[in-house]
Amino acid sequence: MEYAYLSIAELRQLLDDKKVTSVELTKYFLARIKKSDVNAFITVDEEKALAEAKVADEFISSPGENPLLCGIPYAAKDLFCTAGIRTTAASKILDNYIPPYDSTVIRKLKTQKAVLLGKTNLDQFAHGSSGETSAYGPAKNPWDKTRMPGGSSSGSASAVTAGLAPFALATETGGSIRLPSSFSGNTGWKPTYGRVSRYGVIAMGSSLDSPGVMANSAEDAAALAEIIAGQDEKDSTTGPIEVPSYFKNLSKNIKGLKIGIPKEYFVEGIEDGVRKRILDGIDVLKNLGAEIVNVNLPNTKYGSLVYAIIAPSEISSNLAKYDGIRFGHTTTAAKDLMEVYTKSRAEGFGDEAKRRILTGTYVLSAGYYDAYYKKAQKVRGLIIKEFEEIFKKVDVLVCPSNPGVAQKLGHAADDPLFGYIVDQLHIPSSLAGLPALAFPCGFSRPTDGETPSMDGLPVGLQVIGPQWGEQKVFNVGYAYQQATDWHKKHPTN
Repeated sequence: MEYAYLSIAELRQLLDDKKVTSVELTKYFLARIKKSDVNAFITVDEEKALAEAKVADEFISSPGENPLLCGIPYAAKDLFCTAGIRTTAASKILDNYIPPYDSTVIRKLKTQKAVLLGKTNLDQFAHGSSGETSAYGPAKNPWDKTRMPGGSSSGSASAVTAGLAPFALATETGGSIRLPSSFSGNTGWKPTYGRVSRYGVIAMGSSLDSPGVMANSAEDAAALAEIIAGQDEKDSTTGPIEVPSYFKNLSKNIKGLKIGIPKEYFVEGIEDGVRKRILDGIDVLKNLGAEIVNVNLPNTKYGSLVYAIIAPSEISSNLAKYDGIRFGHTTTAAKDLMEVYTKSRAEGFGDEAKRRILTGTYVLSAGYYDAYYKKAQKVRGLIIKEFEEIFKKVDVLVCPSNPGVAQKLGHAADDPLFGYIVDQLHIPSSLAGLPALAFPCGFSRPTDGETPSMDGLPVGLQVIGPQWGEQKVFNVGYAYQQATDWHKKHPTN
């Protein structure tokens, strides 16, 4: 039997009915990983995965109810610390780092007795939008292996889309879940900032980072969110807001729901085929009874500029500890202490990390803090306020998640501004800490724009909700997917 692309509920039923064991399921996905050529994983630990699967099988055989994820394999972006398993952040500076502890999210999945298959590829330290800054080579898009899957959660996107894991943990700072989900054609959930603990997740931008998931449907994403969300005493940025039963409360009835269509998100230069797929998707929601409202978010144009100041500043601070002494790679070519610092960092960090460190250090330096960083934070406040006012008028926002289909590998390296251009669709809501869901709404050929085709590439729609408004975005995604079958299209069928 083929298990790739089955829902979490379907896998749970098969395990509970003893029609498959967790060991058999784990071996199935490990075999798919071995045969794959999309470079989705940096580390795969077969021995540990099979040991976890055996423990899950023993639990399933005992009396009592099984946790939802008990015995179900998954993958984790290589930013999540995993006790005893190498965690690299896709950087040579952490090439041999083996954490002594688990991140909170990993711990929660261990409590469920889920089975970790391995750690997925990403842009180095999550710096990028294509997956190509990884020190271990780029992950590839399963629809067309000459193209990028999107980043920074590139390996998680490729793994889910290629059927190498039923779901994968991912993180987002400024689009790193939504963009790869859209480019790769799966469902990605970016939570409200503080909804999911960042403890044990290697940091990029501490005021922006949001751990989330990639899955095959909004239904699966809602079920996973219910498990990994919640306040954590080890992360003071998590909120004391009770976690709703997202999965049980899913509803495809969106009649009367007010959906805002932000003019500024239909950017100039969006591909014709992508625009058509998005408008078709909005029509689906309208036909389901949602009320469509045109809205304006004029401060959107400042989002990328604000991010270009705040994110590198936080990156510079977070990466300062990787100096060859406290953490990270240590050079063997140093003549003195200063060279230990300079050469260790020069050898360990990639070009993109170095660019962001230099930018952030400059912005935070004396004489420039007030001129750049402080002003950027003030504009961020205006963006947050603008979203707050819009959500007094509408329930959610719906807009494109990608202005074009996945580009060829190498495009980002030829154009350093690539990430900043596509980020304008994601960064404003990330700066505001809002929840969002991205999912496929069709396919478009890059060459003929207007013709959807299974030979084409995925187009992503995103739903943005108010703070703590996960249930609304899950419901919109669920309603759309129940009315269509785009989310069931995969590279293997």
